[in-house]
Amino acid sequence: MDLPTLQSRLRQFADARNWHQYHTPKNLAMALVVEAAELVEVFQWMTPEESMALDAEAKDRAADEVADVLLYLLQIADKTGIDIESAVERKLAKNELKHPKP
Repeated sequence: MDLPTLQSRLRQFADARNWHQYHTPKNLAMALVVEAAELVEVFQWMTPEESMALDAEAKDRAADEVADVLLYLLQIADKTGIDIESAVERKLAKNELKHPKP
């Protein structure tokens, strides 16, 4: 998956619908939280074991919500000028320092 290309597709999608006026980082972050809550809803009443073995319908629902979360996250990064690959590498390095191997 090429993240910059995906971000460009999202920009074009929003441009074609004149949605950029609504796509502020604040609004996109709020939308991301709503989509994350919808992902949680897929698993809400499952046991841990059930959540590890989704049936086809639950897996499709979860996949849609995972995609929604990722798409909003990509748009937030695009609007704020955050390079996702650099941010992820930097955060993984911080996590290594914070949580060293035992």
